[in-house]
Amino acid sequence: MSTVPATGRKSMPGLVNPQHELHTIAVELAERFSGVFAEETVDRYVFESYTALARTAKITSHLPALTAKFARDRLTALAQSKGAAAHNVPEVLFVCVQNAGRSQMAAALLDHHAAGRVHVRSAGSAPGAGIHAQVVEAMAEIGVDLSQEFPKPLTDDVVRAADVVITMGCGDACPIYPGKRYEDWHVDDPAGTTPAGARLVRDQIDARVRELLAELVPPDRA
Repeated sequence: MSTVPATGRKSMPGLVNPQHELHTIAVELAERFSGVFAEETVDRYVFESYTALARTAKITSHLPALTAKFARDRLTALAQSKGAAAHNVPEVLFVCVQNAGRSQMAAALLDHHAAGRVHVRSAGSAPGAGIHAQVVEAMAEIGVDLSQEFPKPLTDDVVRAADVVITMGCGDACPIYPGKRYEDWHVDDPAGTTPAGARLVRDQIDARVRELLAELVPPDRA
């Protein structure tokens, strides 16, 4: 039976005892990835994901649910990079500093336009506590919901799984692996800007995303 050891692991603020929740998550993910990863690997990913999110999460009561999503996506990425999970469409990773603005916008827009023809992830080199309110509002204006998204730390597994890595203002934080396409998009940071400024950034990113999608999935293959 999968378990998350409690030894040396302190509860994070806002959760009196997260061990039961983490144990439940680990058991479910171990079953999901049975035959791909050992239970010990799943346990480690669950706890590491929880710890990473707890450092920055604004609403700690949601941490177990966020941990489950983050750990599942990381394990999927790891399985893809090892050839143990399907990799049927291009994988794109967007990275900025906080994963609270530009990279979230880009990932949501590409996912929206691609409609399943591309798989998208996003991450931050120093993730913030939550997505900027003006970014959520600007995206909602065009029918793209970011209310359930959250900043995620940049991890090696999601970089390894990506075919294309797009960075936006995070410098050299993203590791470089051969065989991947890397681009750096120079786009203003919407943090602290006005609603009009957030819309401008959104539209700039949208234009770039549409160009990227046309390259990854040409119209004659759509």
